[in-house]
Amino acid sequence: MKGSWSTLVSYWQVTKPRTWFLLTFTGFCSAIVGFGVSGKSIDWYIVMLATLAVTLGSAGANAITCYIDRDIDAVMDRTKMRPLPAGKIRPAEKALYFGLALSTIAVGISLMLNLICFGLMLFGLIDNILIYSKWLKRRNPINIIAGGFSGGAPAMIGYSAATTENLALGLVIAALVVLWIPTHIWSLALRYKEDYAKVKVPMLPVVVPEKVAIRCIVSTSILMVMFSLVPVLMGVFRALYMMVVLIFGVAILLINFLLAIRPNAKRAWLVFKLSSPYLAVLFMSMVLDVFFPIHL
Repeated sequence: MKGSWSTLVSYWQVTKPRTWFLLTFTGFCSAIVGFGVSGKSIDWYIVMLATLAVTLGSAGANAITCYIDRDIDAVMDRTKMRPLPAGKIRPAEKALYFGLALSTIAVGISLMLNLICFGLMLFGLIDNILIYSKWLKRRNPINIIAGGFSGGAPAMIGYSAATTENLALGLVIAALVVLWIPTHIWSLALRYKEDYAKVKVPMLPVVVPEKVAIRCIVSTSILMVMFSLVPVLMGVFRALYMMVVLIFGVAILLINFLLAIRPNAKRAWLVFKLSSPYLAVLFMSMVLDVFFPIHL
C-alpha cells in the first residue's frame, strides 16, 4: 500500500500541480466571465468540462516536458529531486506515456466543447511541448516569450467554451497571462541563474548582464499592469476590477522597482513568489466585477 501511494504521489508531482493549478484557475474564471459578459446563465457542466480539459492538458504537457528535461533536471539543484531525475518513475518513458494520455483526453474533451476550444488546446500543447520545451528552451533566450503563448491558451479555452461572442475580450484576458509569464519566469531564472548556466539553458538572466535582465523584468511588469486596464477601457469591467488592478498593480511594480534598485536573489525570489497570487487575484476580480458590478 505504501509503495502504491508513493507511486501515485510521483505521478502527481510529475504534472507540476502548482503550475497547472494556476492555469486551470485562469480557465475556470474566464469561463464564468464568458457566461457573464454574454448575458447567459452559467452552465456549470460546460464550466467543469472546460476546467477538466485545461487541467488535463496542462498536467499532460508538464509530464511530457518533465520527460524532455529529465537530463538537465538531474543536474540543476532546484529540480534534481523531481520524480524522473530522482528515479521515482522507472522507466522514464512511463511519464511520457502518462503525459500523452492526459493530453489526448484533454484534446478529446475540448473537441466536445467546440472547434475553437479544440484548436486552442492543440495550439497550447504544440507551443508548450514542441516550440518551447523541445525546440527553443535550450537554444534561444526568446524561449519563454515564444512558449508563453501556451500560458494564455487555458484562459482563452475557458472563455471560448462559454461564448464565441466578443472574442476580442477573451484574447485580451489571455494576453494578460502571456504578458505575466516573462516576469514570473525571468525572476525565477534570476534567482537560479547559476543552475540554468550550469546546464547551458539560455534563459535571459544567463545570457545578458544582471542589470539588463532586471530592466526587462521591470519593463514587462509595467506593460502587464498597463495592459490589465484594457478591459476597463473596453467598457467590460468597472470599478471593482479597476481598484484591484491599481492596488495590486502598484504593489507588484513596487516590488519590481525594489529589485531594480537593489538587485539580489532574495528580491528576485520575492517577485517570483508574489507574481502568482497577483494573477490569481486579477482573475478573481474579473469574476466578481461581472456579477457584482460597482459603477463609477
